Amino acid sequence: MTELAKTFEPGPIEAKWYSHWEENGLFRPERPDAEPYTIVNPPPNVTGSLHIGHALDNTLQDIMIRYERLRGKDALWVVGTDHAGIATQMVVERQLEAKQDKRTNYSRDDFIKKVWEWKEESGGQITRQLRRLGCSMDWSREQFTMDPHFTEAVLKVFVDLYNHNLIYRDKRLVNWDPKLKTAISDLEVESREVAGHMWHFKYPLAGGETYTYVEKDEDGNVTLTEERDYISIATTRPETMLGDGAVAVHPSDERYAPIVGKLCEIPVGPKEHRRLIPIITDDYPDPTFGSGAVKITGAHDENDYGVATRNNIPMYRLMDEVAAMRTDGASYAADAARAVEIAKGAETNPKEVDSLNLVPDEYRGLDRYEARKRVVADIDAEGNMIIVEDKMIMQPFGDRGGVVIEPMLTDQWYVNAEELAKKPIEAVKSGSVEIVPKTWEKTFFNWMENIQPWCVSRQLWWGHRIPAWYGPTIHKIHETGDILYSMKETVPFVATTADEAAELAQKYYSNLARERGWPVEHLSVVAVDAVSRDALHDGEVQIWRDNDVLDTWFSSALWPFATLGWPEKTDLLDKHYPNDLLVSGFDILFFWDARMMMMGRQLTGENPWPRLYLHGLVRAADGQKMSKSKGNVVDPLGLVDQYGADALRFFMAAMESQGRDIKMDDKRVEGYRNFATKIWNAARFLQFNGIGASDSIAAPKAEKPVNRWIIGEVVETLAKLEKAFDELRFDGMADAIYHFTWGTFCDWYLELIKGDIDEETKAVAAWAFDQILVMLHPFMPFITEELWGAMGAGERDHYPLITAKWPEPEASVDAAAKAEIETAIAMVTEIRALRSELNIPWSSRLTLHPMEAGAASGGASLDRMGKADMGAVIETPPPGSAQIVVQGKSYAVPLADAIDLDAERSRLTKAVDAAEKEVKSLEGRLNNANFVERAKPEAVEKARADHAARSEEAGRLRAALERLA
Repeated sequence: MTELAKTFEPGPIEAKWYSHWEENGLFRPERPDAEPYTIVNPPPNVTGSLHIGHALDNTLQDIMIRYERLRGKDALWVVGTDHAGIATQMVVERQLEAKQDKRTNYSRDDFIKKVWEWKEESGGQITRQLRRLGCSMDWSREQFTMDPHFTEAVLKVFVDLYNHNLIYRDKRLVNWDPKLKTAISDLEVESREVAGHMWHFKYPLAGGETYTYVEKDEDGNVTLTEERDYISIATTRPETMLGDGAVAVHPSDERYAPIVGKLCEIPVGPKEHRRLIPIITDDYPDPTFGSGAVKITGAHDENDYGVATRNNIPMYRLMDEVAAMRTDGASYAADAARAVEIAKGAETNPKEVDSLNLVPDEYRGLDRYEARKRVVADIDAEGNMIIVEDKMIMQPFGDRGGVVIEPMLTDQWYVNAEELAKKPIEAVKSGSVEIVPKTWEKTFFNWMENIQPWCVSRQLWWGHRIPAWYGPTIHKIHETGDILYSMKETVPFVATTADEAAELAQKYYSNLARERGWPVEHLSVVAVDAVSRDALHDGEVQIWRDNDVLDTWFSSALWPFATLGWPEKTDLLDKHYPNDLLVSGFDILFFWDARMMMMGRQLTGENPWPRLYLHGLVRAADGQKMSKSKGNVVDPLGLVDQYGADALRFFMAAMESQGRDIKMDDKRVEGYRNFATKIWNAARFLQFNGIGASDSIAAPKAEKPVNRWIIGEVVETLAKLEKAFDELRFDGMADAIYHFTWGTFCDWYLELIKGDIDEETKAVAAWAFDQILVMLHPFMPFITEELWGAMGAGERDHYPLITAKWPEPEASVDAAAKAEIETAIAMVTEIRALRSELNIPWSSRLTLHPMEAGAASGGASLDRMGKADMGAVIETPPPGSAQIVVQGKSYAVPLADAIDLDAERSRLTKAVDAAEKEVKSLEGRLNNANFVERAKPEAVEKARADHAARSEEAGRLRAALERLA
């Protein structure tokens, strides 16, 4: 044994053992023939730092991987980081800005080199922080989503999906971040309520036409009749009026029935070129909201996009990449005139519609908000504004750019998620993939069965560049070899390399030339990074690379298998795929978990894992979501510094109750630090009594009831723990080992054996403590490893706890010993409670008189731990006695010689009255609707907690008083 220090100090212990584990390869020991067990971590952003959600997520994973490692499995926890396209590019661009530099001063390749330099110097901070938490990941195989092998896998997937018609390019509405100048996902959008306005405008009917507008109440009574030459619409974004394609009303709205199918005029822009748009019907407008008529701007509003798509309404993009009004295209007069022809039914195509710039000349180049002011002022000046209302509106903000998102119609690459979702849906329905807790299945099905196309392209430089090249549409090749081409319409060539793309293009253009009888002897294709239009002659066609990169969720969707070497058929992949379990927050169920299921089934034919565990969020103590703006973010490393990693880990496990959110509570973390100290002191007690490490995995032979009892308690605790592991009940796991360690072993077993520690007891105590260390290790790895080594110094130098054997007691519960010890414990507990409640000094020895034959005796433990003796059986308690009940048997305890009975009755009576008075007062507050509805939630919660505590106290005091009756 190595003598333990008097005080438990976690910091040095954590640093020592983590280094030892990692340096000796103990996170994945060599077990080639063992059953595999595999977890992949949700890869954190390479720019990230450890937050409290990471601490929860990774603690739960580490508990599972350490448990399975102890069970002898080839446990692999795959670790790595995500390249985080937007976040990483922002970090590097900010560094350049700090030096009065910018990205566009560099070529794409040179900028990417700078990103790699940053990654090597500063990236990966979070992986160092995960070590502080004790995460036993296989760092020798740390992955990165931009590693060469991973990049090859990503490009192959894109090409394969494209060739199977599961990836395509389309013009659809996206969340456009004007600051970052890229499309972003729904996950990266935050909705905030802000002060805004609702403007009501007149859209005059074409040609000055009028109609009878009739308004009725709910009973059908006419409340308003008037002749109108306009239709009223309301909008919170007047600048988007410039791109309106129609005005829509509900089919059942009788007010507008006379003008459905007619044209109305957008009341903005040069009068001689005002655009006309049709009035249509659609189920989207709500007749009871506002005027019941809505303008349809399909290129800049999600709901309008749906209406425009259903009704074949043209969608006109108004803004550029920074959300300024467009400046490209022909003159407004020409484009507006063409748009009117389209509104009247002229044939067109998407390319032509996209090329039209319907921003009047005086608004071109203006910021969207400046354009809004100008549009409102101009409409008002003409008398077409009806009213403007102040209104709180929900606006989407980019979580990184921090500016209002602009819904924008753009060309992007999409995955056919509807097709890919079919097999994952079936997997969950059939039970081949289990979602824990099951309550999340409904949410999963709702999203997957209504899934939309997945936009996977991003307008960035950092990331996996989309493996697509574009060639011009060729109209003719002259005899001279000169090519007549069009750059407006292009042909895509999707391949993993430029050479492969050039081969595809060569074949395409050569076939086209032969089909049309063009001269082909000089025709050649060259793949370039950026096209030079001057080079498109003399029989040479240039194809140019797509500038966009892939959404980072696309690459991370391959994480369960690409990290193991896929698409190569590696031994690692064969053994560890499918994985065994995925642990993630519920907030990335759709963005990562479901997409891994889609890719796994499509690319490997197998589910990536059979079980998906979704945990909740860690919230502030008052239940609010943590955010920097609220100032309630908790730094997990600060908690580690203060209380130790083991305490924080145990808190996370104890509070994790199958998906429910966790309220942060420093006091609970502090309590688990005290738990660690309790274990430390228990080890010191054992050492003081000559008890070290056990030399047996099976339980030692035992004759004494107390030893037979503790062996049975280990057996029962192990069964509870393993059941909780099977069910992924982390709170149940923590509860089982905590109560056994603190209550059963430390508080009772060590007390019961004091003064009577023979060789049998030493062997049993050593064995039982070993079982505690092994069972507790997944939750509190540092202190358990330290104690494991200290208790068996010299014997365990080559047998660390991290790779020890999970308990196999080869014993059962001894019913007789269990009954005997539990009776003694119950008796001592009741005597101690009696002393506490009635203020009986420890110097006063008590006598217990059974009130019926056959009552149990407390034995030696009653004498030593309760300072009480057993007396003769009596039928009637003597005057001044209290009564206790142990396991259904009553005992009288004479107290006349121990306390002043009258004084104690008086004290208890006053205490009961005071407690009940406070309970009544708190009841009054809680029954007051004004208090419950208007007070701060934390004040109401405190009142409820105080009421419960005071009620419990009053009940305890009444019971004590009744003992003296």
